[in-house]
Amino acid sequence: MPMVVGVVAGVALVAVLALIGLFKLMWRVAEPNEALVISGSKHRTEGLEEGMGFRIVTGRGTLVLPGVQAVRRLSLDLNETELHVDCVTHQGIPLKVRGVVIFKVGDDFVSIANAARRFLDQQKLMAERVHNVFAGHLRSIVGGLTVEDMIRDREKLTGQTRAACGTEMEKLGLIVDSLQIHEIEDPTGYIQNLAMPHAAAVQRDARIAQAEANRLATEAEQQSFARMAEATRDSEILQAGYQAERDKAAAKAKQAGPLADAAARQEVVVQETRVAELEAHRREQQLQADVRKPADASAYEKRTLAEAERDARISAAQAKAKETELAAAAEATRVKTAAGAEAEATKTRGAATAAATRATGEAEAAAAQAKGLADAEALRAKGLAEAEAIKARAAALAENQDAVVAQQLAENWPEIVQAGASAFTNVDNMVLLNGADGMSELFAKALTMGGTGLGLARQLLSSMNQNGQAHNGADTQGSSGTPGGTATAPVAQKVPVEGGEG
Repeated sequence: MPMVVGVVAGVALVAVLALIGLFKLMWRVAEPNEALVISGSKHRTEGLEEGMGFRIVTGRGTLVLPGVQAVRRLSLDLNETELHVDCVTHQGIPLKVRGVVIFKVGDDFVSIANAARRFLDQQKLMAERVHNVFAGHLRSIVGGLTVEDMIRDREKLTGQTRAACGTEMEKLGLIVDSLQIHEIEDPTGYIQNLAMPHAAAVQRDARIAQAEANRLATEAEQQSFARMAEATRDSEILQAGYQAERDKAAAKAKQAGPLADAAARQEVVVQETRVAELEAHRREQQLQADVRKPADASAYEKRTLAEAERDARISAAQAKAKETELAAAAEATRVKTAAGAEAEATKTRGAATAAATRATGEAEAAAAQAKGLADAEALRAKGLAEAEAIKARAAALAENQDAVVAQQLAENWPEIVQAGASAFTNVDNMVLLNGADGMSELFAKALTMGGTGLGLARQLLSSMNQNGQAHNGADTQGSSGTPGGTATAPVAQKVPVEGGEG
């Protein structure tokens, strides 16, 4: 039993080791600076034509079937090639261009596929191929330029070369990282001769500058010599002056005795003159102190007092004038303010009075108008009513005059009786004869008078009816409303009374 377990364990271990070995044999990893090109089966890679027969792996691992698929590595490192190209310019001058091209296989799958097809087994020849491409284009570009253009604008030469080689490098799957033109050699000395005028000009400028420097140096030396001579002259002049002063001092020394005596006498005279002047000055000062100063002080005092008094009067007058002016201005302001206030009040009262008067007038006019309209309407109604009444009376009188007159007499009977009795107002005593018979006779006379009045009324109504003047008669009747104004006439007659005054 233990042997079986050992055999099984050994078999399992061998199987695991075999699997590990097989995996290591099949697993391929692409380094960061290389690409794996796996061929032997049909693959489709993005950006490549379908059915290329190989696939590309970069930056990762992949499984490869040994014996079925082949794995090749393509380097993505930088490469460089030196350019040594003999060229001829547009002017026909031969030149040798020296430069360097730094290139590599592109990182995209299309560039890797193009490079793999061309350089997979010839990667060491890649630099030579690139040199040939750049040499041909460089000769072509230099043939269209002049030496001056190449010297002054070398960047133009570089750019045109890179642009011309770009398409071919892309077909090769390569990209150019850098193209530098290091040197342009001139076997014929054209460039050197081209620089000679400039060099001559530089030499000329240098010689001119040197000559100018020499001239300035010479001028400086001459000025220095002149200053030296001037200093020598000044020194000699000073020495001569000093010598003259020494000689003068010696001569003065010889004359010192006589000069000293004369000077002593002169000094005495000067001092005496000075004493006389001082004495005169003292006397003048004494006079100034004793006479002039007091007089000046008294005059100054009087002048000062007069000026002070004058200034005081002027100040008082100015103050009084200012006070008067201010009082007048204040009074004027007060009067103006009062007048303005009174005018405003008067204006306000006038406006109020005018408004009240206008309102009163408007009210009275409206009342008078309303009253007049009312009176006119009342008169009109009264007139219409009276006219209707008169018209009705006239119609009734036309039909039955006796009834109308009787009605009128009945309506106005109290007034008739009162008018008849007014004849007895002045009678103090009335004597009736025959007693009751006399009273009956008196009333009979009064009734007779009333019948007479009834006849007169009939006559008047008949005449009015005949003349057609009912309306005019209505207007002249007065406010009593009786049909005839003579109804009371018979009553007003005196009643004969026996034994009394009439």
